[in-house]
Amino acid sequence: MHRALDLAEKARSLGEVPVGAVVVMDGNIIGEGYNRPVASHDPTRHAEIAALRDAAIRAGNYRLPGCSLYVTLEPCLMCAGAIFHARVSRLIYGAKDPKTGACGSVLDLFADPRLNHHAAVTSGILEESCGDMLRQFFSERRRKS
Repeated sequence: MHRALDLAEKARSLGEVPVGAVVVMDGNIIGEGYNRPVASHDPTRHAEIAALRDAAIRAGNYRLPGCSLYVTLEPCLMCAGAIFHARVSRLIYGAKDPKTGACGSVLDLFADPRLNHHAAVTSGILEESCGDMLRQFFSERRRKS
């Protein structure tokens, strides 16, 4: 999660919402990403999607069974869907997202028994650090506007 926080800081330094993500396989990081939707003009350029794309290329497979995804903010529905389709085994996130979180806050995609894949979800890892970074970012943006 510390590496994901470093990546979130990179996003923040570029004026993006500070979210970072890493994919881990067998104890090694195989994918990294951070938010870039504003600069890339791409609404799908969330940290989780970027990390999953990076990992899939390195693994040579779009399916990532046995992998864990660490992300600083609870994934939205789009990202949860990508995690689902990649067959990631474990999702670990820091701060909850009470507005768009799809892994327990607003929706809980991985708890839906109708779906054929269920990642194990752990929340609250370095929650304070992850949440503080987001709160500070949005506080600064409000002061500038």
